[in-house]
Amino acid sequence: MAYKTIVWGTGNVGMPALRTVLGNPELELAGVVVSNPEKEGRDAGDLCGRSATGVLATRDVDAVLASGADAVAYCASGDFRPDEALDDIEKCLRAGVNVVSTSVYPLYDPASAPEDLRSRMEGACRAGNSSCFVSGIDPGYINDVVPLLLSGLCAEIEEVRAFEWFNYAYYDAEDSVRNLVGFGQPMDNVPLMISPGVPTMVWGGVLRLLARGLGVEIEEIREKVERRPLAKTVTNQLGAFEQGTLGAFRFEVQAIVAGKPKLVVEHVTRITDEVAEDWPRAEGSGAHGVKISGSPDIELRIEAEGVPGDRASGGNATAAARVVNAIPSVCRAGAGLLDALSVPLQPVRGLLR
Repeated sequence: MAYKTIVWGTGNVGMPALRTVLGNPELELAGVVVSNPEKEGRDAGDLCGRSATGVLATRDVDAVLASGADAVAYCASGDFRPDEALDDIEKCLRAGVNVVSTSVYPLYDPASAPEDLRSRMEGACRAGNSSCFVSGIDPGYINDVVPLLLSGLCAEIEEVRAFEWFNYAYYDAEDSVRNLVGFGQPMDNVPLMISPGVPTMVWGGVLRLLARGLGVEIEEIREKVERRPLAKTVTNQLGAFEQGTLGAFRFEVQAIVAGKPKLVVEHVTRITDEVAEDWPRAEGSGAHGVKISGSPDIELRIEAEGVPGDRASGGNATAAARVVNAIPSVCRAGAGLLDALSVPLQPVRGLLR
């Protein structure tokens, strides 16, 4: 049985999600929801560079939800429209359609989501007899299932560190790079991504989930942030970033266990490799990874490329695949909010051609 799947959104995550649905033999594309009127009526295959599918993109959400689909891969951005994204997901769940998504950070770990949000979404799941699973890459599999998998190779663990080292000049989302991440903004501005409390809101859930998986109690979560200005103006595919404006930042979200930071999410983020050269970096445009300090010390680095040299699109593709390939498990689960401990990363049969 192939699970009939709708892809909602065809941006940086939605496009690889669409390709993943078309490539997974357990899934059948049942609809594509777009917001751009120029995409409406186009064949899904045409939108994502694949053969014609006979499925046309639409802006009629009610019609596509009434089509008898089993699941929605909700990939519309929630960064600048979190309330609207939650409304959309709730609508799907109440309509009896299971949801997988990368878009709403509080639901990465439903157990630590705000009580009002958790109750609201659990009510939607009960009303529609549906399930919801939210994950991605970071936050997502690099912070939860990958460290948990690697822990099985250890005799002792002193620290688990999940990291992202990236040059955002290669990220095809100028609005997010400038206004969410804050590159090119004056140094006396604090960008939203590293405003006090925001890193904990985004990554606190995956740290709590990781702690449950490892059987430890978190005493508190701390944030540590450093920033560096650009020494000179740089120009890239996103435009000019002026001298003296924000050019790099480094932060840690630390889960304190037994008085020490034992579980850590680390980001080193730049707009050019010529800034903060003393900070960690990856060869190429960036990488995600996990370091476990203990017995033995282990480091695993993931360098995904959507096309040669493009690791931003490669990372997005793995985030999309993490949730899309989980759809069969989500559809088989009982109604409710799921997390990475209940939806493990599993092999997908039929992808190897």
